[in-house]
Amino acid sequence: MSAPETSENRRPLTSRNSAWAARLASWAVAREITPNQISQASMVFAALGFLLFWLSTNGGILQFLCLILAAATVQARLVCNLIDGMVAIEGGKGAKDGPFWNEAPDRVSDLLFFAGAGLAAGRPDLGLLAAALAVATAYIRELGRAEGFAPDFSGPLAKPQRMAVLTAGTILAALYATGWTLTATLWIIVVGTAITILRRSLTLIGKLKSR
Repeated sequence: MSAPETSENRRPLTSRNSAWAARLASWAVAREITPNQISQASMVFAALGFLLFWLSTNGGILQFLCLILAAATVQARLVCNLIDGMVAIEGGKGAKDGPFWNEAPDRVSDLLFFAGAGLAAGRPDLGLLAAALAVATAYIRELGRAEGFAPDFSGPLAKPQRMAVLTAGTILAALYATGWTLTATLWIIVVGTAITILRRSLTLIGKLKSR
């Protein structure tokens, strides 16, 4: 069971200390937008991203526009992931069901974004593999937390890094050849995420053995 997000157990992000993030969080608090609503919005952006990736397969100028907008939805998802925690903790708007909405939308978003990128690349199998591995990294982290350890956000491809690679690959795909660019992007994510799973697993096994 996931523990409520606190300042001690949430993902370390330098962007959390930026002025724009503080202003956006304050804006959300002032308008009584809840952390759960922000987390739910991340799934909306992911669903839009999936649709845009799918529409990009039509080619032409539509392909360029859809991929640029898809890259924007990836970043919008990350902004939601950042702001929901700030509103919950710094804004004091956390709810009892917050742990569910802090985690479940991320898994849905991973599936939608990577499945969509797989469709755009002509490799739906590769997109689903990337999604499955992304879910597995979160599972290992939450398993460790359930055992009483601090959450392991180590990489090399934790969520922020995976999304950065996907964003960059999607923009490059808009500018150059879509198929091979997105295929290469997904392979980078698959390999990097697999290494992340192995690293987190070995760390967790070591902690379990030593306690």
